[in-house]
Amino acid sequence: MKYGYYPGCSLEKNASAYHESAMAVCGPLDIEFQTVDDWNCCGATEYFSIDLLPAYALVGRNLARAARNKESDQLVAPCSACFLNLKKTDRYMADSPELTDKVNQCLAAGGLNYQPGSLRIKHLLEVVVNDVGLKTVAEKVSRPLYGLQVAPYYGCMTVRPDLSGNFDNPEYPQSLDRLLRTIGADVVDFPLKAHCCGGHMTQISEETAVELIRGLLHNATSVGAEMLVTVCPMCQLNLDAYQEVVNKHFGTNYRIPVVYFTQLLGLAFGIPMEDLGFGKEFVRAEPVLRKIQTEAPKKPRMKRPSRQALPMPAMTEEV
Repeated sequence: MKYGYYPGCSLEKNASAYHESAMAVCGPLDIEFQTVDDWNCCGATEYFSIDLLPAYALVGRNLARAARNKESDQLVAPCSACFLNLKKTDRYMADSPELTDKVNQCLAAGGLNYQPGSLRIKHLLEVVVNDVGLKTVAEKVSRPLYGLQVAPYYGCMTVRPDLSGNFDNPEYPQSLDRLLRTIGADVVDFPLKAHCCGGHMTQISEETAVELIRGLLHNATSVGAEMLVTVCPMCQLNLDAYQEVVNKHFGTNYRIPVVYFTQLLGLAFGIPMEDLGFGKEFVRAEPVLRKIQTEAPKKPRMKRPSRQALPMPAMTEEV
């Protein structure tokens, strides 16, 4: 399967573990990526807050360059912010011929033009779960992650807004849950799985950011998670790098590793940890990964009481 690949800025620096692990699992899953030539930043969230037309034109340039790929009309973005910006720009241009004309006027200076709908834009999680399929993933597993208690964290941008063709439920997604179960992990019921991590609020209002991050860490640990698994560089950075800030602010002692789903996928495929970017996280994942069991934990059998053993309900008199 061939796809265009938009890495985005984060995967070159602080999220390099995501890129490394994504590339490592491509081979076993028969995925072939072709990086968009001369791609530029997607603008994250700030550009759209300042001036919409330059923001759409910035993203439109990436779409136009990706559309030149003659081998695939599918474009994959591992970063949730990049995925959202690419997808919504394509959708909004399709909904507004006026916006399309303005964006293409901006792109014309560089000899580019983009017609909305030319690309099918997908998150990397969607490609693995829906295009490759969980059956194929299961066939590649050589080292199941038995006994590893994980909380799947989608963040707020992977499945929102609810654009047509969304690959998962925007309020309570399940695709990452199913993928993690497929590779043998024990998935906890994590109610805040699609809540916001604060995004760039860490740079704007640390008070707000640490409260959002604390809520996620508290919820994950309270339901028994030993590790948070994410699909977004910003989410990973906030939940990982700011744990110490949260601990100082609230007097807590959170020490829960935050890793990318591709890292655990590669681990289950038997790929060495050093090829998957482990060790770059602030809260080290290795101590938790040592707990992985070689056999699936046996679930205790429930003994059904006989009918004779069932207690009779107490009789009450009506007054």
